[in-house]
Amino acid sequence: MTTHLREAVVDLAAIRSNAALLVQRSAPAQMMAVVKADAYGHGLVPVARAVVDGGAAWLGTALLSEALTLRSAGITVPTLAWLHGPGEPFDQAIRADVDVTVAAPWALAEVVAAAGEVGRPARIHLKVDTGLGRGGAPVADWADLVDLARKAEIDGLVEVVGIWSHLAYADAPGHPTIDRQLEVFGQALAAVDAAGLRPQVRHLANSAATLTRPDTHFELTRPGLALYGLSPIPARASAAELGLRPAMSLRARLILVKDVPAGQGVSYLHRYVTSRPTTLGLVPLGYADGIPRDASNIGPVQVAGRRRTIAGTVCMDQFVVDLDADPAVEGDEVLVFGPGDDGEPTVDDWATALDTISYEIVTRVGPRVVRRHENELPGQER
Repeated sequence: MTTHLREAVVDLAAIRSNAALLVQRSAPAQMMAVVKADAYGHGLVPVARAVVDGGAAWLGTALLSEALTLRSAGITVPTLAWLHGPGEPFDQAIRADVDVTVAAPWALAEVVAAAGEVGRPARIHLKVDTGLGRGGAPVADWADLVDLARKAEIDGLVEVVGIWSHLAYADAPGHPTIDRQLEVFGQALAAVDAAGLRPQVRHLANSAATLTRPDTHFELTRPGLALYGLSPIPARASAAELGLRPAMSLRARLILVKDVPAGQGVSYLHRYVTSRPTTLGLVPLGYADGIPRDASNIGPVQVAGRRRTIAGTVCMDQFVVDLDADPAVEGDEVLVFGPGDDGEPTVDDWATALDTISYEIVTRVGPRVVRRHENELPGQER
């Protein structure tokens, strides 16, 4: 039963199990568990502990602040942060033994300056753009960046720990871009070797590639979505078919139940009008909590064991459900999504209804929604 008006219940046992499966699928490579964006909305520190318990040898974050939070929580496994702008506190990263990504000369210069201030080398991963066209050094600039990094390493200011890139079409395992990116990555690695750099790890594979393309594993895989029990290739295989267990359930409680006549307009703009006398239930979740406004009249929920659809416009703090005159009282549970064990909607059901991806559904669950973590190991309870 939901104990708060709105809560996201996160099953850490499921996350540990998913991590263990991905560790197995990664072998002999090690696994970096990606816990960026508050662990995809699941709770950064509890999830980080769970994936390490599941066998993750590394952690990955987008922001340096996320990695520093992990260090403050006493989590000491190797951790890489990768999304940096000018003026980042690289000195804090060096002091906390957080690895940082370098993809341009300006970043290397700032990291080198910070290392000089701190008095010890920075751990860096050089990133090359092999075809995604997003982060990473352009191929044309790669050799120069590698040479600069080699000089900084000789000077004792950096240690080049890793070389990495990101796949554009990993969720389509047979797509020709994967092979092309592998080829470009191989050329980039040859330039690294020729410059005399000897990185510990090379990493390219996200969740989809970890599960479907072992030729992309190198020394380290980098799954994210699959850790949370969601399929990175939903058009080809469900989470259950991949052996994954969804970890998050989003729940709320009815806060008002009332009878209305036929012809009653519901919520802003009256996009839903009752066709008969019925009962409406008010749910204290809205777009400020991660329920997309686009879910108006299409978002699936479960109340009293029955699937229903949001009635009318999703508001900032609430939405309405037509209960079809079924018995209901304030305090009854509303299950927005869960693992699907009892017929409730899943994250994938929501993604399909809204023509989006599962990543967006879980990561947009807002901070007003209490996270309740189940199945923490002894000694890890907050």
